[in-house]
Amino acid sequence: MTKCNKIIFALLFMMITGVALAQNGVNSPYTRYGFGQLSDQSTTANRGMGGISYGLRNKLINVGNPASYSAIDSITFLFDAGISLQNANFSSGDLKMNAKNSSLDYIALQFRLRRKIGLTAGLIPFSNINYSFTGEGREVPNPDGSQGSNTYSYESFSGDGGLHQAFLGIGVELFKNFSIGANISYLYGDYTHTITNTYSNSSAWSNVRNYQADISTYKLDFGAQYSFTFKDKHAFTLGAVYSMGHDINNAAYKVQQMQSSSTVMQQSVDTIRNAFELPQKLGFGLTYVYDNRLTVGVDYTMQQWSGMKFPHFQANPNSDIDSGSSENDYEQWQFKNLSRISVGAEYVPNPVGRNFFKRLHYRVGAYYTTPYIQVKNSDMREFGVEGGVAIPIMNRYNNRSLLSVTAQYINVSPKSGGLIKENYLRINIGFTFNEDWFRKMLVQ
Repeated sequence: MTKCNKIIFALLFMMITGVALAQNGVNSPYTRYGFGQLSDQSTTANRGMGGISYGLRNKLINVGNPASYSAIDSITFLFDAGISLQNANFSSGDLKMNAKNSSLDYIALQFRLRRKIGLTAGLIPFSNINYSFTGEGREVPNPDGSQGSNTYSYESFSGDGGLHQAFLGIGVELFKNFSIGANISYLYGDYTHTITNTYSNSSAWSNVRNYQADISTYKLDFGAQYSFTFKDKHAFTLGAVYSMGHDINNAAYKVQQMQSSSTVMQQSVDTIRNAFELPQKLGFGLTYVYDNRLTVGVDYTMQQWSGMKFPHFQANPNSDIDSGSSENDYEQWQFKNLSRISVGAEYVPNPVGRNFFKRLHYRVGAYYTTPYIQVKNSDMREFGVEGGVAIPIMNRYNNRSLLSVTAQYINVSPKSGGLIKENYLRINIGFTFNEDWFRKMLVQ
């Protein structure tokens, strides 16, 4: 297979399997708010180290900092794909619920364009929405206006969708030890939130409200890395990333229907134009590497979500609603700035030794973050701990390809009582194909 054919084959594989990225790997009631649950935009290797990425230059695909792409060598073609299996437990007082999900997390490829220039392309989720639950019944007057015994109203909530991004990135080593890079992404997706009121009186109408949007826009991410070594075996890398924030000029819709049985009796549509905004992000990281065997790093990230535009469909005389006004159907919530700190490490006892267990990559990490959603004036908090191992895949050419397995425990909880607490156990499996596809075509 020629170099060109191999690249075309990998791109076709990404396009075909990319459809599976639409399958959500979450089932959280908190995805009801904003863009939903933000995805961990990293590979399985990064997740095993707490999600650190800004200072990593380990010749694996590191989408967290495009400056790292310049580290790829001349004969290598990288292909990386990851899946996850998840068990989630939700609790609020005596109420408990369990959900199991699986998903294809990402696919990416990387190769060198020329000396000190690497190119990366991939598909990765940006956010996920997936939930379904029913509220407690409450006594209300008969919705058809008839007299007699009152009616009980039952409210159910469901939602699905999310945003995905297809990206193309380049990393360039401008001069010795200093690299810059950029990702340009096409951000796309949709969501639908549905609130349905049904009544104990079988002759009563039901009220169905759909909140929906189709979103397509761009996303720009920039990165830089500076490395320095001393005493041969010690190396440090400083990394920084910046993502641009901007308006998303897509509309959001509220479709309200009054139904009798399965027949729509009345329908109204409200529209909010230019309804969304993408926040800017800033991050810094430091990584230390000893003798290409021990890697230790720390990252800090801040996303400026506070004040971002997002449709609430509130009765507001200054809003850009085309027809009528409607009450806020959601619980009170607002955006707040997201911050995250991650720490992680990887250790390879002897990458070229004969002992199988000494060639394994042992990984461990942890993170703490304050999510961007504030519900009922309560801040949210999230922390996770991870550990994993990467197993070299032996073949007749080399053992640089890896099978990575990472286990994550994640806790999401509000600072005040009365809201749902979430606990996740997630298994991430990543396949990194690192082969000397270009050896025969090497030109120095």
